[in-house]
Amino acid sequence: MRPDLQELKFLCKEVRRDIVRMTHAAGSGHPGGSLSAVELLVGLYFARMRHDAQRPEWAERDRFILSKGHAAPVLYSVLARAGYFPVEELLTLRQLGSRLQGHPHMLALPGLDNSSGSLGQGLSQANGLALAARLNQMDYRVYCLLGDGELQEGQVWEAAMTAAHYKLDNVCAIVDYNGLQIDGSVEDVIGLAPLDKKWAAFNWHVINIDGHDLEQVLAAYDEAATVRDKPTVILAKTVKGKGISFMEDVAGWHGKAPNDDELAKALAELAN
Repeated sequence: MRPDLQELKFLCKEVRRDIVRMTHAAGSGHPGGSLSAVELLVGLYFARMRHDAQRPEWAERDRFILSKGHAAPVLYSVLARAGYFPVEELLTLRQLGSRLQGHPHMLALPGLDNSSGSLGQGLSQANGLALAARLNQMDYRVYCLLGDGELQEGQVWEAAMTAAHYKLDNVCAIVDYNGLQIDGSVEDVIGLAPLDKKWAAFNWHVINIDGHDLEQVLAAYDEAATVRDKPTVILAKTVKGKGISFMEDVAGWHGKAPNDDELAKALAELAN
């Protein structure tokens, strides 16, 4: 049975607690862009995506590609909470010999459909999986989470053209549109606006949502599944560091782990 909305909201809090605990224990990592993607992944894995933690290699499963590989903490937490490996293992993030590497390694951990870290490549990987589904006459869907700063990579737009050309309606790209990247504001580094018009010009079906509103997130996934003959992109407006007041909308938390005091403050806020 799928969780209801309140259960999903509780899971989002649990995942946020996991992210700050993991990065604190590691002394490194990327909490900001992991916290911004929580509702997107919780809604997908616990309410919409077809998968089975007891059969990670199940051929009929939907696929998830984490293109913004530095957001590994949110994916690891969701996979653990979904039963792919013990939740206790989350605290081994980035430790020598851990299966939870700083960026996902698909041969090291069950439930991963790609290895990532070098930005800009995930949508191409998603296209390959989607074309394979077509060739093999299978009906699985492929979801790909991209960062907004990542869209400055040219390969993303080559992949966007490819998906539209082949009418890959089993591809759903999700943009974590939090407006910040490692060097500051996305619009200051290389502006993306108007982003919805860019994707539409590449012949994608475009859905704009509040990426922290679970009802909008779930409705967007449902809408994407009804689209035919073109891929879908969900532009999810989010807040970097969402859920922790001193991290929210601060570019400095892109790749910085909380110290002891900051962890305590974060967990206190997330306890409410």
